[in-house]
Amino acid sequence: MSKTAQRTVKLMIMALLPFLVACQGTIKPWVKPYERNNLTLPVMDWALDPIADNYMHHVYQAREGAQGAEGSSGGGCGCN
Repeated sequence: MSKTAQRTVKLMIMALLPFLVACQGTIKPWVKPYERNNLTLPVMDWALDPIADNYMHHVYQAREGAQGAEGSSGGGCGCN
């Protein structure tokens, strides 16, 4: 093997080494799963108005009750 080829192989190994070390999976996440709730902003929530969201969820369940939409009790008439 020529010196240029050896140098190229060494450079490739040195370039790939940080990626291989980062991918080994022993690095633990800094944020614990139970701490992730503290990082979210209220603006990022899907339901900006929880009362209206609960109402629309109830309406959806009442409309799709005959098909078993969300697993709640009641029929398609809207009664519980």
